[in-house]
Amino acid sequence: MISQLSLKIGGQQGEGVESTDKIFSTALNRLGYYLYGYRHFSSRIKGGHTNNKIRISVKPIRSISDDLDILVAFDQESIDLNAHELRDGGVVVADAKFSPTLPEGVSNVRLFPVPITAIAEELGTSLFKNMAASGAAWALLGLPLEVFNKAVEEEFGRKGPAVVEKNVEAVRRAAEFVLELNGGPLPEFKLAPADGKQKLFMIGNDAIGLGAVAAGCRFMPAYPITPASEIMEYLIKVLPKFGGTVIQTEDEIAACTMAIGANYGGVRALTASAGPGLSLMMEAIGLAGMTETPVVIVDTQRGGPSTGLPTKQEQSDLYAMIYGTHGEIPKIVLSPSTIEECFYDTIEAFNLAEKYQCPVILLTDLQLSLGKQSCEMLDYHKIKIDRGALVQGELPALEPNKLFKRYEFTADGISPRSLPGQKNGIHHVTGVEHDQEGRPSESPENRRKMMDKRLGKLKHVKVTNPILVDAPHEEPDLLIIGMGSTGGTIDEARSRLAEQGIKSNHVTVRLIHPFPAEELKPYAEKAKTIVVVENNATAQLANLIKLNVGHGDKIKSMLKYNGNPFMPAEITKFCQELNLVWQR
Repeated sequence: MISQLSLKIGGQQGEGVESTDKIFSTALNRLGYYLYGYRHFSSRIKGGHTNNKIRISVKPIRSISDDLDILVAFDQESIDLNAHELRDGGVVVADAKFSPTLPEGVSNVRLFPVPITAIAEELGTSLFKNMAASGAAWALLGLPLEVFNKAVEEEFGRKGPAVVEKNVEAVRRAAEFVLELNGGPLPEFKLAPADGKQKLFMIGNDAIGLGAVAAGCRFMPAYPITPASEIMEYLIKVLPKFGGTVIQTEDEIAACTMAIGANYGGVRALTASAGPGLSLMMEAIGLAGMTETPVVIVDTQRGGPSTGLPTKQEQSDLYAMIYGTHGEIPKIVLSPSTIEECFYDTIEAFNLAEKYQCPVILLTDLQLSLGKQSCEMLDYHKIKIDRGALVQGELPALEPNKLFKRYEFTADGISPRSLPGQKNGIHHVTGVEHDQEGRPSESPENRRKMMDKRLGKLKHVKVTNPILVDAPHEEPDLLIIGMGSTGGTIDEARSRLAEQGIKSNHVTVRLIHPFPAEELKPYAEKAKTIVVVENNATAQLANLIKLNVGHGDKIKSMLKYNGNPFMPAEITKFCQELNLVWQR
């Protein structure tokens, strides 16, 4: 028996690749396997090659596999583009309709032509071919068919028993065909039994949406954009159940200003977008900083600039999120690295926004946003709501011709916050510089004090786990630093390096701004070489480390900006070569 296996389903966008993967993954999740998926799709609604790659394991996994065991292909292009990933002994399950062939140079791979389209059409429509393809692949693994059929029933049950029956029949016929063709399941692909424990299986965007609900968010204004739209779609379904609502705005400018307005009114609200949308929000983010209004904004990074690569991986918005606004304001930028962190960090983002009365940006990337992964059950007992210096109860009466000191100078820079309509809490709110009561002021002394007050809040920021550390070595050969979705890939590479005697420690930076220099410094000092792994072309994280921590002479950047996430083998090779240079 094997402990893990990798499978990819490929075809034309709109052909059923996504639903095939969904049901296949759901059935595996029911059995208790750990899963990690990556979706490669084109920047269009229909047409163009798309594929979903899923890794299946009996142990927790947090990265894509380097190679591939099974490829399920709906067309020849899927074979031509992906067959090179197949390991020796790998399998292609392909629709016999297009007379599939293996590309030149691909050897020691078995091809199973299955009448996928023919089976579907016999049942009334070619729409059933995704279930036929799934049934063929499932049968080769030797997994119980009843579990798969249950997932089919759950997916299509709302369409009535007739539709469910035909989908189940498509699965059965394709499974029987491939088993007869091969003489049974493939023994070398027999997965060891999973632990059978219940696990969540979701994308990062859904975890963020769930975290927002748990945090008490009741309003989301947003404009659809890849790869952030699923947060909006999730909350459209869920928020009304809790008395909340989602509004699709005319653009991201409106989305951000509406979120700021809702928070000013006392309602926890967030908006979500990607790089182009965040560019449009920058002036509004400056308004939130100047008026000290809490707001949570999610940036699901993708390939830029401009429209760039809307459906591909990148981590190139760090500078924009820290420095993008004109002038200088306090803001907090958090970068979760797992599905669980997407949930808990969203709750913390709302607490931080209200505690420090400033914008908080939750910085994810496409792989973390859209890659579907297993995660342990969430602990709702960990949820704590902190509304900061929000004034509760009645305020003291005001002196004649005086307003509430909404922007009062305090030791930590955080002023009492009243809500509209609160008795004796009236104050002026404006985007121009103002005094403690909010009245416009151009006094040089007031300007200096207000700037110091706002920016000084960042000195007091306390975040749960600003960095995550796995440092078993007192004097490592390498310190590997990453952020976002790279963490699991780095850890897998480190296990391979350890087998070769290369000692490495790992730090995931979770707080991008204000940068956790003091926390990172001791690990940087002990390492002989520092490798910073990031999906951009200009080494943005590495440069932040140099700026805040130093040790620029030790830092080596591993950059990837072709739209694809890192593979464990790539990081392993890069570190091996560095280590050889260091040894010489």
